[in-house]
Amino acid sequence: MKSNRLKYLTLLAEKYLNTQEAAKEIVLQSTSLNLTCGVEVFLSDIHGEHEAFQHVLRNGSGVIKSKVREIYGSELTEQEINVLCSIIYYPTRKLRLIREEQPDMASYYLILLLWMIRIARQLGSIYSDRRVRRLLPDTYGDIILELVAGRAIGKDQDYHVHILKSTIEIGQADFLVKGLATFIQRLAIHKIHIIGDLYDRGPGADIIVDELEKHHAVDFQWGNHDIVWMGAARGSLACMASVLRLSLRYANTDTLEKGYGIHLMPLASFAIEHYKDDKSIVFDPKVAPTELLNTSEQWLSRLMHKAITMIEFKLEGQLIRRRPEFGIEHRLLLDKLNLQEGSITIGDQVYQLKDTFMPTLRSDDPYALTEEEEELVSKLSASFLKSDRLQRHTRFLFEHGGMYNVTNQNLLYHGCIPLQPDGSLRPVDLGAGPLKGRALMDFFDRQMKIAFSGVDDSPEQGYATDLFWYLWAGPLSPLFGKDKMATFERYFLKEEVPKREKKDHYYDYRDDAKTCEMILREFGLESKDCVILNGHVPVSVKKGESPVKADGKLIVIDGGFSKAYQDKTGIAGYTLMQNAHGRQLIAHEPFESTEKAIIEEKDIAFSTTVLNQSPVRKKVRDLDDGKAIQTRIKDLKALIKAFNTGVIKEQSKAT
Repeated sequence: MKSNRLKYLTLLAEKYLNTQEAAKEIVLQSTSLNLTCGVEVFLSDIHGEHEAFQHVLRNGSGVIKSKVREIYGSELTEQEINVLCSIIYYPTRKLRLIREEQPDMASYYLILLLWMIRIARQLGSIYSDRRVRRLLPDTYGDIILELVAGRAIGKDQDYHVHILKSTIEIGQADFLVKGLATFIQRLAIHKIHIIGDLYDRGPGADIIVDELEKHHAVDFQWGNHDIVWMGAARGSLACMASVLRLSLRYANTDTLEKGYGIHLMPLASFAIEHYKDDKSIVFDPKVAPTELLNTSEQWLSRLMHKAITMIEFKLEGQLIRRRPEFGIEHRLLLDKLNLQEGSITIGDQVYQLKDTFMPTLRSDDPYALTEEEEELVSKLSASFLKSDRLQRHTRFLFEHGGMYNVTNQNLLYHGCIPLQPDGSLRPVDLGAGPLKGRALMDFFDRQMKIAFSGVDDSPEQGYATDLFWYLWAGPLSPLFGKDKMATFERYFLKEEVPKREKKDHYYDYRDDAKTCEMILREFGLESKDCVILNGHVPVSVKKGESPVKADGKLIVIDGGFSKAYQDKTGIAGYTLMQNAHGRQLIAHEPFESTEKAIIEEKDIAFSTTVLNQSPVRKKVRDLDDGKAIQTRIKDLKALIKAFNTGVIKEQSKAT
């Protein structure tokens, strides 16, 4: 036996001490291969809309209501089904309303709990007993297990009724309902896949990460709006400035201040001191008419917005000059300004400025921070680095995330795979040699691992940290997918032409099935059922655009989950659901509020498109998880052989 294999089996023997324990695990693992596969839910571009996201988790992306209709469609009215689902989604608050109208709560509780037990049993039937136990809530978990496992309700009705009546009599029914509701929600979704962009625009990105941390199976493909927050948390000053600017641009500082405890008072004081005479309204925050700030708030936000924007341009310029290997010196613009004439030269064109008030710009070196700016940046950076919650959240996104994921015949990535004008894979050289396709994505994955290692302040780690910003705004970044981020042009130029951001050639070819098949092959996917799942660019449904492209080989699931995009898209986002029979694309209505979802029993799924359904149910053995289980079984069989031949000594539990 080779030494590496023996070392691995020896480590495995620390968990499975003898033949009996290894054999028992083989039986349990083999049994799980024959279970029906669970529901996987794919979402993208949530952009801080925590209430809508939480509702999708609570309703299982429509799975729960579908199961309730399947079980009780002939017994309950549509209104009764809606009420039952609302209780499952929001048990505490919905029961409070029901108690105000229901004269006999004891009888109501009994019927409700019997309904919920049956739903839980149906949803749990595809899981192994071990998995079911792991999904049980802390509150009343043992009782719930007794109710849903082992005894069929029809055969042991009296037994269950006795348990339920006892619970109701001692005033614990609400807790049992809440526990069952939590259990049902966990059973409904087997895995969650987030295809990027939790952050920015909406107010509750931190709340969304809290929810994901509690879920039992999550993976994450980084989006450009996530990577810039991750970079800010790891010490990238350019990323930090971008995060602050975007938060102020959209008057959305709740995530920074309330979510992560990052104080903006130093920035406010600096802005008042240096920009109080600024008359430009270009930096007024972009907010909906219903969210208008008062005059003082608007004025202060405008000053802070402009102050951090000028600092951002300087920090980005420093990074570009520090990294000539990034090849983006053409984005150095501050040294091309002529404030006396109110113009800037970009390439061979001279453009007029609509704002020339730049009091902190140094004529000798426009990319150098003033002494006051350096002090401010130091204070702000310390706040990001010392925010325990931000550090925990970005660490979670790193540990559960990556540039892409290949899972169950799906290729997941947020933005694009850079392509040449002819549609072939584009080589990108950022100092490590030309890389393209999967090799390029793997390169960024490795660099993010170096950046998050936190081992030292080596040149390698400094380079990796700078790559956060490149992934956010670099011209060949797979997460950004444009030739430039025209932030300066949008703020300061009158002409429209230089403000345009040209998309990567990927977007010229993503409707082409052959191109998508070429990308899938690059990542090892060749089956006819394999698809690319993409986010980043919202699908404008109101203009007739379809999320299903390239003859079904690519599906864009950014449909406007964020309220900021819903006027453009015409809907409120998509979720893709994959179950034992295939894929379904679910379109959502705008989520008005949690309150309306509870009081009016309003849900948000309004249409479902069946993409590729099969009459034959897929089993766990047909999925990637099944392949991993089969590998585990093979290893355990090898361990038993090693025990039997004396290569590894068996141990008793007492040992």
